[in-house]
Amino acid sequence: MKAWFARRYLDLLGSIYIYNEHRGYTALDRVLEAVKAKHPEATELIAAVEKHRADERKHYTMFKRWFQLRGTMPIAVDRTFGHIDRFIEISFGTSIDNLDTDAIIASDDLFERLCRVISLTEKRGLKQVEILLNHPIVKQDKALHKIFEVVHVDEPDHFLPYDKWLAANQRRVPNVWERGIDRLIHSELLFIKLPLLFLWFGAPRRTEWRDAGENNPRPLPRSVAAA
Repeated sequence: MKAWFARRYLDLLGSIYIYNEHRGYTALDRVLEAVKAKHPEATELIAAVEKHRADERKHYTMFKRWFQLRGTMPIAVDRTFGHIDRFIEISFGTSIDNLDTDAIIASDDLFERLCRVISLTEKRGLKQVEILLNHPIVKQDKALHKIFEVVHVDEPDHFLPYDKWLAANQRRVPNVWERGIDRLIHSELLFIKLPLLFLWFGAPRRTEWRDAGENNPRPLPRSVAAA
């Protein structure tokens, strides 16, 4: 019984994480495109977002390999289990897919809001990974534990650039309302969505990987790319 519970827990955990990592780097693609088009001079910010995107893609491929070694596909979770999805929907009143990134980059006020959303989401991710690294079930799976160790090392670089932009442009930090949204989204997942998914034994699995058909060449070092 314990072995079944542990396997089921890790299956759900991996399925939620692989969705969020994929959602992360594909959403950042749109942000990068808009920033490069409207503010090509913002080289430091662009480099930071590029690294963030590359890390999210790396994490996705690690989770993908983890599932492949288990001989199974992830459970087909959707944006209901995406922290950034829910945060964007509440903060901007629309889904990530329908978000007007050009309008956001063109407006300092909207970009400020986006920076706070991303920063809070990534800080939440760091806290959760620190918990999981000490979780007894996660510790049993050495491969998965190693993945979370890599994520833990990478995570601070994912919120610091956005915090830096807010500070450099004298923009405010997240307020009580925004922090409350972050806690609400996390609580929904932890106490409502995850238990319901755990009990949904007939939950369908994906039939193909989310990155099927995507073009994701390994990024060149900046010194090479600039040559």
